[in-house]
Amino acid sequence: NDRKTAELIIGNIDDNGFLQTTPEEMALNTGIAQDDFEHMLTLIQSFYPPGVGARDLRECLLIQLKRDGKGSSLEYKIIAEHMQDLGKRRFPEIARRMGISVEQVQKCANNIAQLEPRPGAIFAEAPKNYVVPDVTVEKVNGEYQVILNGDQIPHLRISNTYKDIMAQDGNGNEVKDYIRDKIRSGKFLIKSIHQRQQTISNIAHQIVSRQRDFFDKGSSQLKPMTMVQIADAVGVHETTVSRAISGKYMATPQGVYEMKYFFTPGYQTATGESMSNTSVKEAILDLVKNEDGNAPLSDKEIVEILSNRGIPIARRTVAKYRTELNILPSNMRRKY
Repeated sequence: NDRKTAELIIGNIDDNGFLQTTPEEMALNTGIAQDDFEHMLTLIQSFYPPGVGARDLRECLLIQLKRDGKGSSLEYKIIAEHMQDLGKRRFPEIARRMGISVEQVQKCANNIAQLEPRPGAIFAEAPKNYVVPDVTVEKVNGEYQVILNGDQIPHLRISNTYKDIMAQDGNGNEVKDYIRDKIRSGKFLIKSIHQRQQTISNIAHQIVSRQRDFFDKGSSQLKPMTMVQIADAVGVHETTVSRAISGKYMATPQGVYEMKYFFTPGYQTATGESMSNTSVKEAILDLVKNEDGNAPLSDKEIVEILSNRGIPIARRTVAKYRTELNILPSNMRRKY
């Protein structure tokens, strides 16, 4: 019975190490006493890694602190009694309720941040996504060269067997017409593949030409560029550009990037220069990285700083980019 109870609990632990059901639910579904599940769960929660088998994040962190002999610590009490305020970084409120200083709460929060929020993640196998670049950009004698990776493209040709069949007098017109039609289709396929490769090459050359600063200095120098602009330059329709670069990667001196990465709208600065969304995000990220932790920058202040740099941007856009960069609001970034 113990074995079955343990197997049921372990079978309901997800990749992050959390129990996805409750002893009560398992008892109702199996007829095994709830107390048996509770006792077995306590045993499983003593297994490695610390925190495994927890029903939620709060319990997970408490288990880890207990295992470290910190069951009577301030950290334990904060998690046990003020988890919601901790999650929202309401440190002054926690300090007031516990009768301690905000600095002590900050120190405890820093210690809590060292705990593992997903104990099972160390065993979860991360998907291995290997990318073979379709285009490589290399700097040769001061100039960037575009090299297509032809290894991924099959070398197709029409088999001579069918040409021989066409030349034989014994085959009727129906057979020859059929083969002629298939040869025509084959040639069209080969031509289409070559055209697609040429289109990719032309697009890559345009990217290199227009994004020279990126290749020299990195993503902060990425300029606005649209598919319409490249389509006009290459002489194809915008949708052709979109299809051609879909799922295609470019190896550059700055790393491997999906080709669509280079296509981004942007802003006109006060000096008349163009600046991509990516560059603006880099600027926001840099501001937050270097801000005073005791007085983090609000979205409004970021708008003002960027405006002073000649970058016109709306407050809601800063909030949007900040969210995309996984940057918390200023009230949740404050350090005490």
